[in-house]
Amino acid sequence: MADTPLVWERPEPPERRAPSPLSRERIVQAALALADAEGLEAVSLRKVAGALDAGPMRLYRYVDTKQELLELMVDSVYGELPEPTGSSWAEVLRSIANGIRDAALRHEWFADLLGGRPHFGPATLAHTERSLAALRAAGIDDVDTMMGVLEALDLYLIGAVRKEITQRRAERATGENEREWQHKTFPYMARMFATGHYPTLEEAVHDARHRSAAEVFELGLGYLLEGMSHHLKL
Repeated sequence: MADTPLVWERPEPPERRAPSPLSRERIVQAALALADAEGLEAVSLRKVAGALDAGPMRLYRYVDTKQELLELMVDSVYGELPEPTGSSWAEVLRSIANGIRDAALRHEWFADLLGGRPHFGPATLAHTERSLAALRAAGIDDVDTMMGVLEALDLYLIGAVRKEITQRRAERATGENEREWQHKTFPYMARMFATGHYPTLEEAVHDARHRSAAEVFELGLGYLLEGMSHHLKL
């Protein structure tokens, strides 16, 4: 039995005017709105169909599974990313990183889908092509090095972006911002520090600079880029 073509290669069914017109683009935009408002758990073909005032079975003419719908959603977000810029490879990587972070802050569910198997939608492929071309133009010509630095950046982004999104979700779930949560936990931490078992941690809590999420992201990214520069002698 022949393999079913991926959604990217399947022609879209002809648009039907009644009772409500559908297209993959309309389906994806409705799914994006649901995910942005309520998270990925709110996205199902049934709910998307309801948002479009269409029967769920009609959506199966355009999308076979929820996984295909998620792939389409991810590719739509990649289509929002700006073209990587910079005159040096480090500036290019910083541009890519900030583009991904900004997209995840607009679409928090996007962070949940970073990592795992590669995404192969046309916008995703175009972004990867532009990224590699920008690195080559900035002076990294070896293809293994280009892929290596992008993969290392990807690993950093998965951890850093997911952590930031998780903290934002925790604030909404508890109704407490970071300062309020710290105030609530301070008595317990004071008792633990009084035992004398955590002197270095106590110093860090009291004396270390408390950075914003954006500052933490830029600091970690800077460490990563400096490490790459040292290791690769670029």
